[in-house]
Amino acid sequence: MASATSRSTLSPPEVPMELHAMNREKVCESLRQHLEQFGRPIQGVVLLQGGEEKTRYCTDHAELFRQESYFAYLFGVREPGFFGAIDIATGNSLLFAPRLPADYAVWLGELKPPSYFKERYLVSMAFYVDEMVGVLLNEYKGQGKPLLFLLNGLNTDSNNFSKPAEFEGMEYFEKDLDTLHAILTECRVFKSKLELALLQYVNDISSEAHVEVMRNTKVGMKEYQLESMFLHHTYMYGGCRHCSYTCICAAGKNSSVLHYGHAAAPNDKILKDGDMALFDMGAEYHFYGSDITCSFPVNGKFTDCQRLIYNAVLDAHNVVIAAMKPGVNWVEMHELAEKVILESLKKGGIVTGDVEDMMAQRLGAVFMPHGLGHLLGIDTHDPGGYSKGMQRPEEPGLRALRIVRELKEDMVITVEPGCYFINALLVPAMESSDTSRFFNRDAVRRFEGLGGVRIESDVCVTANGCKNMTKVPRETWEIEAVMAGASWPLDKTSMGKNSGA
Repeated sequence: MASATSRSTLSPPEVPMELHAMNREKVCESLRQHLEQFGRPIQGVVLLQGGEEKTRYCTDHAELFRQESYFAYLFGVREPGFFGAIDIATGNSLLFAPRLPADYAVWLGELKPPSYFKERYLVSMAFYVDEMVGVLLNEYKGQGKPLLFLLNGLNTDSNNFSKPAEFEGMEYFEKDLDTLHAILTECRVFKSKLELALLQYVNDISSEAHVEVMRNTKVGMKEYQLESMFLHHTYMYGGCRHCSYTCICAAGKNSSVLHYGHAAAPNDKILKDGDMALFDMGAEYHFYGSDITCSFPVNGKFTDCQRLIYNAVLDAHNVVIAAMKPGVNWVEMHELAEKVILESLKKGGIVTGDVEDMMAQRLGAVFMPHGLGHLLGIDTHDPGGYSKGMQRPEEPGLRALRIVRELKEDMVITVEPGCYFINALLVPAMESSDTSRFFNRDAVRRFEGLGGVRIESDVCVTANGCKNMTKVPRETWEIEAVMAGASWPLDKTSMGKNSGA
Protein backbone atom coordinates (compact mmCIF):
# COMPACT_ATOMS: atom_id res chain seq x y z
CA MET A 1 0.00 0.00 0.00
CA ALA A 2 1.20 3.48 -0.78
CA SER A 3 2.78 5.63 1.89
CA ALA A 4 1.83 9.22 2.61
CA THR A 5 4.60 10.43 0.28
CA SER A 6 4.08 8.07 -2.69
CA ARG A 7 1.17 7.84 -5.06
CA SER A 8 1.13 4.09 -5.64
CA THR A 9 3.12 0.92 -5.14
CA LEU A 10 1.05 -0.99 -7.71
CA SER A 11 1.26 -1.50 -11.45
CA PRO A 12 -1.31 -3.05 -13.80
CA PRO A 13 -0.69 -6.79 -14.21
CA GLU A 14 -0.74 -8.75 -17.45
CA VAL A 15 -3.84 -10.93 -17.43
CA PRO A 16 -3.22 -14.47 -18.73
CA MET A 17 -5.84 -15.61 -21.22
CA GLU A 18 -5.60 -19.02 -19.56
CA LEU A 19 -8.07 -17.52 -17.09
CA HIS A 20 -10.79 -17.61 -19.75
CA ALA A 21 -9.65 -20.94 -21.20
CA MET A 22 -10.13 -22.41 -17.73
CA ASN A 23 -13.57 -20.83 -17.51
CA ARG A 24 -14.52 -22.44 -20.82
CA GLU A 25 -13.33 -25.87 -19.70
CA LYS A 26 -15.23 -25.46 -16.42
CA VAL A 27 -18.46 -24.71 -18.28
CA CYS A 28 -17.90 -27.58 -20.72
CA GLU A 29 -17.37 -30.05 -17.90
CA SER A 30 -20.49 -28.83 -16.10
CA LEU A 31 -22.53 -29.15 -19.29
CA ARG A 32 -21.22 -32.65 -19.94
CA GLN A 33 -22.19 -33.72 -16.42
CA HIS A 34 -25.64 -32.19 -16.84
CA LEU A 35 -26.26 -33.89 -20.19
CA GLU A 36 -25.04 -37.24 -18.88
CA GLN A 37 -27.26 -36.94 -15.81
CA PHE A 38 -30.34 -36.49 -17.99
CA GLY A 39 -29.39 -39.13 -20.51
CA ARG A 40 -28.70 -36.70 -23.32
CA PRO A 41 -25.92 -37.10 -25.88
CA ILE A 42 -22.67 -35.25 -25.15
CA GLN A 43 -22.83 -33.04 -28.20
CA GLY A 44 -23.75 -29.52 -29.21
CA VAL A 45 -22.18 -26.09 -29.32
CA VAL A 46 -22.37 -23.29 -26.79
CA LEU A 47 -22.87 -20.08 -28.78
CA LEU A 48 -22.69 -16.62 -27.25
CA GLN A 49 -23.00 -13.23 -28.89
CA GLY A 50 -20.72 -10.50 -27.59
CA GLY A 51 -21.74 -6.92 -26.99
CA GLU A 52 -22.28 -4.32 -29.68
CA GLU A 53 -20.85 -0.81 -29.72
CA LYS A 54 -23.54 1.82 -29.19
CA THR A 55 -23.81 5.50 -30.03
CA ARG A 56 -25.37 8.21 -27.92
CA TYR A 57 -28.97 8.32 -29.09
CA CYS A 58 -29.09 9.49 -32.73
CA THR A 59 -25.55 10.93 -32.79
CA ASP A 60 -22.31 9.41 -34.05
CA HIS A 61 -20.72 9.71 -30.60
CA ALA A 62 -19.60 6.17 -29.76
CA GLU A 63 -19.88 5.38 -26.07
CA LEU A 64 -16.92 3.60 -24.51
CA PHE A 65 -17.53 -0.10 -25.11
CA ARG A 66 -17.53 -2.66 -22.33
CA GLN A 67 -17.99 -6.32 -23.18
CA GLU A 68 -21.13 -8.28 -22.26
CA SER A 69 -20.29 -10.08 -19.03
CA TYR A 70 -20.99 -13.73 -19.89
CA PHE A 71 -19.02 -13.32 -23.12
CA ALA A 72 -16.18 -11.66 -21.22
CA TYR A 73 -16.16 -14.54 -18.72
CA LEU A 74 -15.72 -17.17 -21.41
CA PHE A 75 -13.53 -15.39 -23.96
CA GLY A 76 -11.97 -12.23 -22.45
CA VAL A 77 -12.55 -10.36 -25.72
CA ARG A 78 -12.44 -6.58 -25.35
CA GLU A 79 -13.63 -5.72 -28.90
CA PRO A 80 -17.30 -5.40 -29.92
CA GLY A 81 -19.21 -7.37 -32.53
CA PHE A 82 -17.87 -10.89 -31.83
CA PHE A 83 -19.49 -14.31 -31.50
CA GLY A 84 -17.92 -17.16 -29.57
CA ALA A 85 -18.54 -20.90 -29.68
CA ILE A 86 -17.44 -23.93 -27.67
CA ASP A 87 -17.84 -27.53 -28.87
CA ILE A 88 -19.05 -29.41 -25.80
CA ALA A 89 -17.70 -32.79 -26.89
CA THR A 90 -14.16 -31.67 -27.76
CA GLY A 91 -13.80 -28.45 -25.78
CA ASN A 92 -12.63 -26.68 -28.94
CA SER A 93 -13.32 -22.94 -28.86
CA LEU A 94 -14.01 -20.68 -31.82
CA LEU A 95 -14.13 -16.91 -32.16
CA PHE A 96 -15.90 -15.09 -34.96
CA ALA A 97 -14.73 -11.52 -35.56
CA PRO A 98 -16.62 -8.86 -37.52
CA ARG A 99 -15.27 -8.28 -41.01
CA LEU A 100 -14.49 -4.57 -40.81
CA PRO A 101 -14.51 -2.16 -43.77
CA ALA A 102 -11.24 -0.96 -45.32
CA ASP A 103 -11.60 2.59 -44.00
CA TYR A 104 -11.51 1.24 -40.42
CA ALA A 105 -7.74 1.30 -40.88
CA VAL A 106 -7.89 5.04 -41.55
CA TRP A 107 -10.08 6.04 -38.62
CA LEU A 108 -9.66 3.38 -35.94
CA GLY A 109 -6.44 1.50 -36.52
CA GLU A 110 -4.97 -1.64 -37.99
CA LEU A 111 -7.27 -4.31 -39.40
CA LYS A 112 -6.53 -7.53 -37.52
CA PRO A 113 -6.90 -10.94 -39.23
CA PRO A 114 -8.64 -13.86 -37.47
CA SER A 115 -5.23 -15.38 -36.72
CA TYR A 116 -4.50 -12.40 -34.45
CA PHE A 117 -7.57 -13.11 -32.32
CA LYS A 118 -6.84 -16.85 -32.24
CA GLU A 119 -3.42 -16.16 -30.76
CA ARG A 120 -4.44 -13.28 -28.51
CA TYR A 121 -7.42 -15.02 -26.90
CA LEU A 122 -6.06 -18.60 -26.89
CA VAL A 123 -8.92 -20.15 -28.83
CA SER A 124 -8.74 -23.21 -31.08
CA MET A 125 -9.89 -21.43 -34.25
CA ALA A 126 -10.92 -17.97 -35.39
CA PHE A 127 -12.97 -16.84 -38.40
CA TYR A 128 -15.09 -13.94 -39.56
CA VAL A 129 -18.72 -13.63 -38.46
CA ASP A 130 -19.93 -13.98 -42.04
CA GLU A 131 -18.29 -17.43 -42.12
CA MET A 132 -19.93 -18.61 -38.90
CA VAL A 133 -22.86 -20.63 -40.25
CA GLY A 134 -20.68 -22.57 -42.68
CA VAL A 135 -17.99 -23.24 -40.09
CA LEU A 136 -20.44 -24.48 -37.46
CA LEU A 137 -22.17 -26.76 -39.97
CA ASN A 138 -18.85 -28.16 -41.17
CA GLU A 139 -17.60 -28.77 -37.63
CA TYR A 140 -20.73 -30.73 -36.68
CA LYS A 141 -20.30 -34.52 -36.99
CA GLY A 142 -23.63 -35.81 -35.66
CA GLN A 143 -27.01 -36.64 -37.17
CA GLY A 144 -29.66 -34.03 -38.00
CA LYS A 145 -29.29 -30.35 -37.36
CA PRO A 146 -26.46 -29.13 -35.10
CA LEU A 147 -27.62 -28.19 -31.60
CA LEU A 148 -26.84 -24.73 -30.24
CA PHE A 149 -26.97 -24.02 -26.51
CA LEU A 150 -27.97 -20.35 -26.28
CA LEU A 151 -27.93 -18.01 -23.29
CA ASN A 152 -31.42 -17.26 -22.04
CA GLY A 153 -32.30 -16.59 -18.41
CA LEU A 154 -33.31 -14.11 -15.74
CA ASN A 155 -30.88 -11.91 -13.83
CA THR A 156 -32.40 -11.87 -10.34
CA ASP A 157 -30.81 -8.49 -9.49
CA SER A 158 -32.10 -6.54 -12.49
CA ASN A 159 -35.08 -8.73 -13.50
CA ASN A 160 -33.74 -8.45 -17.05
CA PHE A 161 -33.18 -11.42 -19.33
CA SER A 162 -29.93 -12.25 -21.04
CA LYS A 163 -30.00 -12.03 -24.82
CA PRO A 164 -29.66 -15.25 -26.84
CA ALA A 165 -27.37 -15.06 -29.86
CA GLU A 166 -29.08 -14.00 -33.08
CA PHE A 167 -27.72 -14.34 -36.62
CA GLU A 168 -28.81 -15.01 -40.18
CA GLY A 169 -29.02 -18.74 -40.80
CA MET A 170 -30.39 -19.84 -37.42
CA GLU A 171 -32.91 -22.03 -39.24
CA TYR A 172 -30.12 -24.53 -39.96
CA PHE A 173 -29.70 -25.30 -36.26
CA GLU A 174 -31.64 -26.78 -33.36
CA LYS A 175 -31.75 -24.44 -30.37
CA ASP A 176 -31.71 -25.14 -26.61
CA LEU A 177 -32.73 -22.04 -24.63
CA ASP A 178 -33.22 -23.74 -21.26
CA THR A 179 -29.93 -25.39 -20.27
CA LEU A 180 -27.00 -23.00 -20.55
CA HIS A 181 -27.92 -20.00 -18.40
CA ALA A 182 -28.21 -21.76 -15.03
CA ILE A 183 -25.02 -23.78 -15.60
CA LEU A 184 -22.94 -20.83 -16.80
CA THR A 185 -24.22 -18.64 -13.98
CA GLU A 186 -23.31 -21.27 -11.39
CA CYS A 187 -19.81 -21.51 -12.84
CA ARG A 188 -19.40 -17.75 -12.38
CA VAL A 189 -20.25 -18.03 -8.67
CA PHE A 190 -17.02 -19.89 -7.83
CA LYS A 191 -13.77 -18.13 -8.66
CA SER A 192 -10.58 -19.76 -9.91
CA LYS A 193 -7.18 -18.86 -8.48
CA LEU A 194 -6.52 -16.63 -11.51
CA GLU A 195 -9.83 -14.84 -11.00
CA LEU A 196 -9.10 -14.39 -7.30
CA ALA A 197 -5.70 -12.89 -8.09
CA LEU A 198 -7.36 -10.40 -10.44
CA LEU A 199 -10.02 -9.54 -7.88
CA GLN A 200 -7.28 -9.02 -5.28
CA TYR A 201 -5.45 -6.62 -7.59
CA VAL A 202 -8.52 -4.52 -8.28
CA ASN A 203 -9.23 -4.50 -4.54
CA ASP A 204 -5.68 -3.35 -3.86
CA ILE A 205 -5.79 -0.43 -6.31
CA SER A 206 -9.29 0.55 -5.16
CA SER A 207 -8.25 0.37 -1.50
CA GLU A 208 -5.26 2.53 -2.28
CA ALA A 209 -7.48 5.08 -4.03
CA HIS A 210 -9.90 5.15 -1.09
CA VAL A 211 -7.00 5.95 1.24
CA GLU A 212 -5.89 8.72 -1.12
CA VAL A 213 -9.41 10.18 -1.05
CA MET A 214 -9.65 9.87 2.73
CA ARG A 215 -6.31 11.61 3.19
CA ASN A 216 -7.24 14.52 0.91
CA THR A 217 -10.84 15.14 1.93
CA LYS A 218 -11.32 18.69 3.26
CA VAL A 219 -14.23 20.84 4.35
CA GLY A 220 -15.35 23.06 1.48
CA MET A 221 -14.67 20.56 -1.31
CA LYS A 222 -17.38 19.26 -3.64
CA GLU A 223 -18.35 15.61 -3.49
CA TYR A 224 -17.44 15.15 -7.14
CA GLN A 225 -13.87 16.27 -6.46
CA LEU A 226 -13.41 13.16 -4.34
CA GLU A 227 -15.05 11.03 -7.01
CA SER A 228 -12.61 12.52 -9.52
CA MET A 229 -9.68 11.76 -7.24
CA PHE A 230 -10.69 8.11 -6.97
CA LEU A 231 -11.21 7.70 -10.70
CA HIS A 232 -7.90 9.40 -11.45
CA HIS A 233 -5.93 7.24 -9.05
CA THR A 234 -7.35 3.93 -10.25
CA TYR A 235 -6.81 4.86 -13.92
CA MET A 236 -3.50 6.71 -13.60
CA TYR A 237 -1.80 4.10 -11.42
CA GLY A 238 -4.00 1.04 -11.83
CA GLY A 239 -4.88 1.04 -15.52
CA CYS A 240 -8.60 0.89 -14.66
CA ARG A 241 -10.39 2.62 -17.53
CA HIS A 242 -13.77 1.41 -16.30
CA CYS A 243 -15.47 1.80 -12.96
CA SER A 244 -17.50 -1.07 -11.50
CA TYR A 245 -20.53 1.20 -11.01
CA THR A 246 -21.43 4.87 -10.68
CA CYS A 247 -19.53 6.33 -7.74
CA ILE A 248 -21.57 7.19 -4.64
CA CYS A 249 -19.87 10.18 -3.00
CA ALA A 250 -22.29 11.36 -0.36
CA ALA A 251 -21.84 13.80 2.51
CA GLY A 252 -24.20 14.86 5.28
CA LYS A 253 -27.82 13.82 4.73
CA ASN A 254 -26.94 12.60 1.24
CA SER A 255 -25.28 9.60 2.88
CA SER A 256 -28.74 8.26 3.73
CA VAL A 257 -29.56 8.01 0.01
CA LEU A 258 -28.57 4.42 -0.73
CA HIS A 259 -27.74 4.88 -4.42
CA TYR A 260 -26.80 8.56 -4.42
CA GLY A 261 -24.64 9.80 -7.30
CA HIS A 262 -27.06 9.27 -10.17
CA ALA A 263 -27.86 11.91 -12.79
CA ALA A 264 -30.44 13.64 -10.59
CA ALA A 265 -28.10 13.67 -7.57
CA PRO A 266 -24.67 14.02 -9.20
CA ASN A 267 -22.26 14.13 -6.23
CA ASP A 268 -22.30 17.94 -6.18
CA LYS A 269 -22.85 18.92 -2.52
CA ILE A 270 -20.25 21.05 -0.73
CA LEU A 271 -18.69 19.20 2.21
CA LYS A 272 -19.43 21.00 5.48
CA ASP A 273 -17.70 20.89 8.84
CA GLY A 274 -19.42 18.17 10.88
CA ASP A 275 -20.58 16.13 7.88
CA MET A 276 -20.09 12.39 7.65
CA ALA A 277 -18.96 11.19 4.24
CA LEU A 278 -20.00 7.88 2.70
CA PHE A 279 -17.91 7.00 -0.36
CA ASP A 280 -18.92 3.82 -2.19
CA MET A 281 -16.51 3.38 -5.12
CA GLY A 282 -14.87 0.49 -6.91
CA ALA A 283 -12.59 0.16 -9.93
CA GLU A 284 -12.76 -2.47 -12.67
CA TYR A 285 -9.77 -4.13 -14.32
CA HIS A 286 -10.06 -6.60 -17.21
CA PHE A 287 -13.82 -6.87 -16.53
CA TYR A 288 -13.40 -7.84 -12.85
CA GLY A 289 -14.54 -5.32 -10.26
CA SER A 290 -14.34 -4.23 -6.66
CA ASP A 291 -16.98 -2.67 -4.43
CA ILE A 292 -15.70 -0.80 -1.38
CA THR A 293 -17.37 1.70 0.94
CA CYS A 294 -15.62 3.93 3.47
CA SER A 295 -17.42 6.26 5.87
CA PHE A 296 -15.62 8.99 7.80
CA PRO A 297 -16.00 12.58 9.11
CA VAL A 298 -14.96 15.14 6.50
CA ASN A 299 -13.09 17.19 9.12
CA GLY A 300 -11.05 14.17 10.23
CA LYS A 301 -12.47 13.87 13.76
CA PHE A 302 -15.42 11.74 14.88
CA THR A 303 -18.02 13.31 17.12
CA ASP A 304 -19.57 11.12 19.82
CA CYS A 305 -22.72 10.68 17.74
CA GLN A 306 -20.77 9.78 14.61
CA ARG A 307 -18.60 7.36 16.57
CA LEU A 308 -21.67 5.61 18.00
CA ILE A 309 -23.23 4.91 14.62
CA TYR A 310 -19.92 4.14 12.93
CA ASN A 311 -18.90 1.60 15.58
CA ALA A 312 -22.35 -0.01 15.47
CA VAL A 313 -21.83 -0.69 11.76
CA LEU A 314 -18.17 -1.66 12.19
CA ASP A 315 -19.09 -4.18 14.90
CA ALA A 316 -21.66 -5.74 12.54
CA HIS A 317 -19.12 -5.81 9.72
CA ASN A 318 -16.49 -7.50 11.89
CA VAL A 319 -18.85 -10.01 13.54
CA VAL A 320 -20.16 -11.17 10.16
CA ILE A 321 -16.67 -11.60 8.69
CA ALA A 322 -15.58 -13.53 11.80
CA ALA A 323 -18.55 -15.89 11.33
CA MET A 324 -18.17 -16.46 7.58
CA LYS A 325 -17.16 -19.94 6.41
CA PRO A 326 -18.55 -22.65 4.14
CA GLY A 327 -22.00 -23.81 5.24
CA VAL A 328 -23.04 -20.51 6.81
CA ASN A 329 -26.40 -19.22 5.55
CA TRP A 330 -26.33 -15.66 4.20
CA VAL A 331 -29.83 -14.80 5.42
CA GLU A 332 -28.65 -15.60 8.94
CA MET A 333 -25.62 -13.36 8.43
CA HIS A 334 -27.92 -10.50 7.43
CA GLU A 335 -30.01 -11.02 10.55
CA LEU A 336 -26.84 -11.17 12.66
CA ALA A 337 -25.76 -7.79 11.29
CA GLU A 338 -29.18 -6.30 12.04
CA LYS A 339 -29.07 -7.63 15.60
CA VAL A 340 -25.60 -6.23 16.31
CA ILE A 341 -26.63 -2.80 15.01
CA LEU A 342 -29.86 -2.78 17.03
CA GLU A 343 -27.96 -3.75 20.19
CA SER A 344 -25.60 -0.82 19.64
CA LEU A 345 -28.48 1.56 18.99
CA LYS A 346 -30.10 0.38 22.21
CA LYS A 347 -26.90 1.03 24.17
CA GLY A 348 -26.79 4.49 22.61
CA GLY A 349 -30.36 5.23 23.71
CA ILE A 350 -31.77 5.56 20.18
CA VAL A 351 -34.07 2.56 20.55
CA THR A 352 -35.48 0.91 23.68
CA GLY A 353 -36.97 -2.47 24.51
CA ASP A 354 -36.09 -6.07 23.82
CA VAL A 355 -33.86 -6.58 20.78
CA GLU A 356 -35.47 -9.94 20.00
CA ASP A 357 -38.85 -8.19 19.87
CA MET A 358 -37.33 -5.60 17.53
CA MET A 359 -36.04 -8.38 15.28
CA ALA A 360 -39.47 -10.02 15.21
CA GLN A 361 -41.00 -6.71 14.08
CA ARG A 362 -38.25 -6.29 11.44
CA LEU A 363 -37.03 -3.04 13.02
CA GLY A 364 -33.57 -3.70 11.62
CA ALA A 365 -34.89 -3.00 8.13
CA VAL A 366 -35.80 0.55 9.18
CA PHE A 367 -32.14 1.30 9.81
CA MET A 368 -30.65 -1.07 7.17
CA PRO A 369 -33.15 -1.45 4.32
CA HIS A 370 -30.68 -3.03 1.89
CA GLY A 371 -29.20 -6.51 1.84
CA LEU A 372 -25.99 -7.32 3.69
CA GLY A 373 -24.04 -8.01 0.51
CA HIS A 374 -23.90 -9.59 -2.92
CA LEU A 375 -21.73 -11.82 -5.05
CA LEU A 376 -18.88 -10.00 -6.80
CA GLY A 377 -16.90 -10.77 -9.93
CA ILE A 378 -17.23 -9.64 -13.52
CA ASP A 379 -20.35 -7.74 -12.45
CA THR A 380 -20.66 -5.69 -9.29
CA HIS A 381 -23.83 -7.63 -8.55
CA ASP A 382 -22.58 -10.93 -9.92
CA PRO A 383 -25.37 -13.40 -10.77
CA GLY A 384 -26.11 -16.61 -8.93
CA GLY A 385 -27.50 -15.36 -5.62
CA TYR A 386 -30.72 -17.28 -6.20
CA SER A 387 -30.27 -20.80 -7.55
CA LYS A 388 -33.15 -22.57 -9.28
CA GLY A 389 -36.06 -23.03 -6.89
CA MET A 390 -34.88 -20.50 -4.31
CA GLN A 391 -37.50 -17.97 -3.27
CA ARG A 392 -36.92 -14.33 -2.35
CA PRO A 393 -37.94 -13.60 1.28
CA GLU A 394 -40.93 -11.32 1.66
CA GLU A 395 -40.05 -9.57 4.93
CA PRO A 396 -38.75 -5.96 4.93
CA GLY A 397 -34.98 -5.84 4.57
CA LEU A 398 -34.74 -9.54 3.77
CA ARG A 399 -36.52 -9.09 0.47
CA ALA A 400 -33.67 -6.78 -0.59
CA LEU A 401 -31.16 -9.63 -0.26
CA ARG A 402 -29.28 -10.35 -3.51
CA ILE A 403 -28.16 -13.77 -2.25
CA VAL A 404 -29.90 -16.25 0.06
CA ARG A 405 -27.53 -19.19 -0.35
CA GLU A 406 -25.19 -21.00 1.98
CA LEU A 407 -21.61 -19.85 1.60
CA LYS A 408 -19.16 -22.10 -0.22
CA GLU A 409 -15.43 -21.98 -0.81
CA ASP A 410 -14.26 -19.61 -3.58
CA MET A 411 -17.35 -17.41 -3.49
CA VAL A 412 -16.51 -13.71 -3.37
CA ILE A 413 -19.14 -11.64 -1.60
CA THR A 414 -19.40 -8.12 -0.25
CA VAL A 415 -20.03 -7.49 3.44
CA GLU A 416 -21.70 -4.09 3.66
CA PRO A 417 -23.80 -3.43 6.74
CA GLY A 418 -25.15 0.07 7.15
CA CYS A 419 -27.16 2.25 9.49
CA TYR A 420 -29.15 5.14 8.05
CA PHE A 421 -31.61 7.76 9.25
CA ILE A 422 -34.10 7.84 6.38
CA ASN A 423 -37.25 9.82 7.14
CA ALA A 424 -39.24 7.87 4.55
CA LEU A 425 -38.71 4.78 6.74
CA LEU A 426 -38.38 6.28 10.22
CA VAL A 427 -41.59 8.32 10.22
CA PRO A 428 -43.92 5.42 9.33
CA ALA A 429 -42.10 3.14 11.79
CA MET A 430 -42.43 5.68 14.63
CA GLU A 431 -46.15 6.04 13.84
CA SER A 432 -46.85 2.31 13.54
CA SER A 433 -48.60 0.60 16.45
CA ASP A 434 -46.25 -2.37 15.95
CA THR A 435 -42.95 -0.47 16.23
CA SER A 436 -43.53 2.99 17.74
CA ARG A 437 -42.73 1.74 21.26
CA PHE A 438 -39.13 1.02 20.31
CA PHE A 439 -38.09 4.58 19.42
CA ASN A 440 -36.59 7.32 21.55
CA ARG A 441 -37.89 10.16 19.39
CA ASP A 442 -35.67 12.86 20.88
CA ALA A 443 -32.58 10.74 20.19
CA VAL A 444 -33.70 9.94 16.65
CA ARG A 445 -34.11 13.66 15.94
CA ARG A 446 -30.53 14.30 17.11
CA PHE A 447 -29.22 11.82 14.55
CA GLU A 448 -31.35 12.84 11.56
CA GLY A 449 -28.71 15.15 10.12
CA LEU A 450 -26.02 12.47 10.28
CA GLY A 451 -27.38 10.69 7.19
CA GLY A 452 -25.90 7.22 7.28
CA VAL A 453 -22.86 4.99 7.61
CA ARG A 454 -21.96 2.03 5.44
CA ILE A 455 -18.81 -0.10 5.69
CA GLU A 456 -18.18 -2.44 2.78
CA SER A 457 -15.42 -4.98 2.18
CA ASP A 458 -14.96 -7.66 -0.48
CA VAL A 459 -14.53 -11.07 1.10
CA CYS A 460 -13.46 -14.43 -0.34
CA VAL A 461 -14.81 -17.58 1.31
CA THR A 462 -11.98 -20.03 2.04
CA ALA A 463 -11.97 -23.70 3.05
CA ASN A 464 -12.16 -22.92 6.76
CA GLY A 465 -13.24 -19.29 6.96
CA CYS A 466 -12.76 -16.25 4.78
CA LYS A 467 -10.26 -13.66 3.61
CA ASN A 468 -10.97 -9.92 3.57
CA MET A 469 -9.51 -8.68 0.27
CA THR A 470 -10.07 -4.98 1.11
CA LYS A 471 -7.27 -3.03 2.80
CA VAL A 472 -8.48 0.33 4.10
CA PRO A 473 -8.57 2.02 7.52
CA ARG A 474 -11.59 0.78 9.48
CA GLU A 475 -11.12 1.62 13.16
CA THR A 476 -11.97 5.21 14.06
CA TRP A 477 -8.46 5.82 15.35
CA GLU A 478 -6.97 4.50 12.11
CA ILE A 479 -9.17 6.83 10.05
CA GLU A 480 -8.29 9.85 12.17
CA ALA A 481 -4.58 9.04 11.93
CA VAL A 482 -4.64 8.69 8.13
CA MET A 483 -6.66 11.88 7.73
CA ALA A 484 -4.07 13.64 9.89
CA GLY A 485 -1.33 12.55 7.46
CA ALA A 486 -0.15 9.16 8.72
CA SER A 487 1.01 6.57 6.22
CA TRP A 488 -1.08 3.50 5.51
CA PRO A 489 -0.77 0.82 6.73
CA LEU A 490 -0.11 2.46 10.07
CA ASP A 491 3.09 1.79 11.98
CA LYS A 492 1.29 0.59 15.08
CA THR A 493 4.44 -0.07 17.08
CA SER A 494 5.63 3.52 16.84
CA MET A 495 2.29 5.27 17.27
CA GLY A 496 0.65 2.83 19.65
CA LYS A 497 -2.87 1.54 19.22
CA ASN A 498 -5.31 4.00 20.71
CA SER A 499 -7.97 1.37 21.35
CA GLY A 500 -10.01 3.78 23.40
CA ALA A 501 -10.52 6.24 20.52
